[in-house]
Amino acid sequence: MRADADVLIVGGGPTGLMLAGDLAAAGISCAVVERRDAESDLSRAFGVHARTLELLDARGVARDLIARGLPIPRLAPFGLQFFRLPSRFPYMLGVPQYETERVLGARARDLGAGILSGTELIRLSQDRDGVDLTVRESGRDERTLRARYVVGADGVRSTVRRELGLPFPGRAVVRSVMLCDVRLAEPPPDIVTARATADGFVFVVPFGDGWYRVIAWDRARRRADTAPVELREVRAITRRVLGTDFGMHGPRWLSRFHSDERQVPRYRVGRVFLAGDAAHAHSPAGGMGMNTGLQDAVNLAWKLTAAVRGWAPEGLLDSYHAERYPVGRRVLRTSGVILRCALLRPRVLRAARDAALRAAARVGPVARRMAGAVSGIDLAYPAPPGAHPLAGRRAPDIPLAGGSPRTLYHALRPGRFLLVTPPDAVAPDAVTAGWEDRVDHAVAGGATRRAVLVRPDAYIAWACDDAGADGQAGAVRAALERWCGPAGTVPVRPAVRSR
Repeated sequence: MRADADVLIVGGGPTGLMLAGDLAAAGISCAVVERRDAESDLSRAFGVHARTLELLDARGVARDLIARGLPIPRLAPFGLQFFRLPSRFPYMLGVPQYETERVLGARARDLGAGILSGTELIRLSQDRDGVDLTVRESGRDERTLRARYVVGADGVRSTVRRELGLPFPGRAVVRSVMLCDVRLAEPPPDIVTARATADGFVFVVPFGDGWYRVIAWDRARRRADTAPVELREVRAITRRVLGTDFGMHGPRWLSRFHSDERQVPRYRVGRVFLAGDAAHAHSPAGGMGMNTGLQDAVNLAWKLTAAVRGWAPEGLLDSYHAERYPVGRRVLRTSGVILRCALLRPRVLRAARDAALRAAARVGPVARRMAGAVSGIDLAYPAPPGAHPLAGRRAPDIPLAGGSPRTLYHALRPGRFLLVTPPDAVAPDAVTAGWEDRVDHAVAGGATRRAVLVRPDAYIAWACDDAGADGQAGAVRAALERWCGPAGTVPVRPAVRSR
């Protein structure tokens, strides 16, 4: 089949760039079709959560992004205490979306992904062997690009979703929400300032570089999304809700939007997939939207790699929808609950809300569970009946023996499966013979009898509590065949540069 790329990604936001970087790191030819012809300085998303930071760490770029933002250990107004999380990143990172795009874009380009800026998708069609995209570049005639697979990461107004004929059911839950990035003459005393009253709500969070993100909604002043936003509007509702506008001035951008709750019914149609806001839309409450899209990309990338390489087990591509659709639905509901709590108007209900949040913050397990749900740390995928209790759960970043790589997440940087065995396991490399192109091996850094097979997206595929027992070599090989396809001749591994 003639193809311009193994995978074409429509949309060069965070989701598309994360996917492109993962595919390029695996040696898969890919390109991003992006309508914008220049780097954006706008910032819809304002936070990167702990689970996303872990996945960025497994790609060697977490440190780059952390240097551009401000760690926020708690969102006290919402009862969220991220400092309780069992992670090396027990916080939400306040960072503009364009900084996330810069880090992910640099990684994708360094690894060889193509970025087709100023290129707009016009039409899409697919057949049994591939997908054709009709695109138009700035100032040029239409042309056709062909790929084995296509991923639509082109936002809530997705052209890919439209071309697939898929509905996007749901509704708008709040209109005329104002977003802006501003300077403050008198910074708030708390890292995060948020309050909801009968008049509306205001949320203020710093980026750490002198700029502040403000999200504001005036219950009495609801205008169309196309209506321009004036700073005086934001200042007025901020003064009414918070008692001060902190000397707000010098906005670098202002925007108005309505918050939708929508989800596409299918994340896959043939050789075309949807990810990020093209698949699900929800309120900014909790800062989960961009993070969910980035984790969509991480889940899909290794599965597309397996399909292109020819070793994907039956049903692997379908598991993308099976695993990520419920996550999108849960995020929709969680952010919806947070938003509706913020929108409560009767004084008695608002008082009950505030009392409940204060009580929850004082109960450690409850506070930990709330932070785990919003941050993504507690996310787990379904496991088949009879599987080990760890199957489908997030792999913790445990230390490894030997000094290099130092931890499990460092060992995941090549983007392959990782088999972690006890120190006394017998000839583990012989067990993985035939899967060397897909599976790396590491030895646990502490005393344990457990072996685990970790997926490239840092979730546990399989585990065994007595890896030293007779006959366990056969169980390991059965798990490898179940998840990594049949053993075979090892092809030449493509050179991968990791940052």
